[in-house]
Amino acid sequence: MTQRTVFFVSDGTGITAETFGNSILAQFPFKPRHVRRPFIDSIEKALQVAEEINATGEREGQRPIAFATLVNAEVLDVFKRHCQARVLDMISSFIEPLEDEFGVTSNHRVGRFSNVTQSREYHDRIEAINFALAHDDGQSAKHLAEADVILLGVSRSGKTPTSLYLAMQHGIKAANYPLIPEDFERRKLPTALVPLKRKCFGLTIDPERLASIRNERRPGSKYAELLNCRYEVNEAEAMMKREGIAWLSSTHKSIEEIATTILSDIRPDRLIY
Repeated sequence: MTQRTVFFVSDGTGITAETFGNSILAQFPFKPRHVRRPFIDSIEKALQVAEEINATGEREGQRPIAFATLVNAEVLDVFKRHCQARVLDMISSFIEPLEDEFGVTSNHRVGRFSNVTQSREYHDRIEAINFALAHDDGQSAKHLAEADVILLGVSRSGKTPTSLYLAMQHGIKAANYPLIPEDFERRKLPTALVPLKRKCFGLTIDPERLASIRNERRPGSKYAELLNCRYEVNEAEAMMKREGIAWLSSTHKSIEEIATTILSDIRPDRLIY
């Protein structure tokens, strides 16, 4: 298939349009080029991005696709009239039917983050992000008892991205703590975690995958040797079983899947908004 471009056009950050668009595009067996065009909140900007999209279509010989979240009706109308892409208008597809169903008019606010700094949820997320950064890779045990969850696992098993995702998306205070060879020799959890075991959740990973990841970081080291990776993974899993700590493998799961599983286990209320 020849190159084809998908645009995500929004009057805000474009994150909503891109997230939704990507979930739809994932159903198809090809990967188009992605272009995000945020803050399209005026007629002038709408004309500029329409011109860019049209030029892309001429260059590629394929009509581009545009996922749009443009609340201002005038800006959207100008964009649709001048854009030669297949425009998928998410506002009319979802907001208008819901207005009809609820019997009320939505606030038609431009950009979902316009008043976000005033919300409790926003401040909770910021606090959770700062907490995750301060407690990354076991670098601090201070205030560890405040954690909603403590992710355990060997180095490079996915603890850091998962803890940050939980913080950014769900406001969860997630610390992460590495299990190291000294812990396996003692056959005990790190001392700081013993009184907090009920908050722990384990991540494991296929040793071959782990060796591949570690070789990118420290090629040719003992740290990255397959034999060592097998040893660490086996010991970590054995420790979590002994301690009764729930765990899952990150090998074939996305960060979103891992985070949802953790939430289901520790804070199912966070799956209800």
